[in-house]
Amino acid sequence: MSDEQFAKDYITQLHDLLPKLDTAKIADTIAAMRKVRDAGKTVYICGNGGSSSIAAQMVVDIVKCASLRKPSRFKMICLSDSIATLTAYANDEGYETVFVEPLKNFAEEGDMLIGISGSGNSANVLNAIEYANEVGCTTVGLTTGEGGKLKEMVTIPLTVPHGHMGRLEDCFFVMTHILCYFFTEVE
Repeated sequence: MSDEQFAKDYITQLHDLLPKLDTAKIADTIAAMRKVRDAGKTVYICGNGGSSSIAAQMVVDIVKCASLRKPSRFKMICLSDSIATLTAYANDEGYETVFVEPLKNFAEEGDMLIGISGSGNSANVLNAIEYANEVGCTTVGLTTGEGGKLKEMVTIPLTVPHGHMGRLEDCFFVMTHILCYFFTEVE
C-alpha cells in the first residue's frame, strides 16, 4: 500500500465512523454538564496515555473557552494533570488508585466524572467511576462500543463502535470538542 493510499483509507474509515457517534448521548452529556455548571459543582476527568492528553485538552477548552467572559463558569479538574500526585499514589498504593484516591478528596454528590478508556477496562478509570457513582456523581464514559466494562458502569456512555485506538482517539477528540464548543459557541 502506498503512503497516499494509507492516508486516504484512514480518512475514509474515520469519515464513515463519525456518523455512527450517538448524538443523543452527546446531547445528554451537554445537558448534564450544564446542570453541574449551574449548580456550582465540579466536572472531573481522567484517562491514561493519549486519553489523558484528551482529558487535559478538554479542561483547557472548558475552563478557558467555555467559561471566559461567561456569566456561568465551569469548574473542571483533570485528575491526571498532577504528575506528582499521580506518581505518589502509583508508587505507594498502586496504579489502579491514581484517580480514585484524589477523587475521594474532592468529589461530592452532584459533581460529574468523565472517564476515558479506549479498552473500557482501565482499572484506575473503572475504580474512579465506581466511587463517583457511589457518592452520587453523574458519570460519563468515552470508550469503545465493542467491549469493556466502562460503558456499562456509567450514567452516560459515549461509545465509538470501533476498536482501532487511533480512530477511537480521533472520535474522543471530536466528542469532547462538541461538548466544549457547544458552551463556547451556542450557549
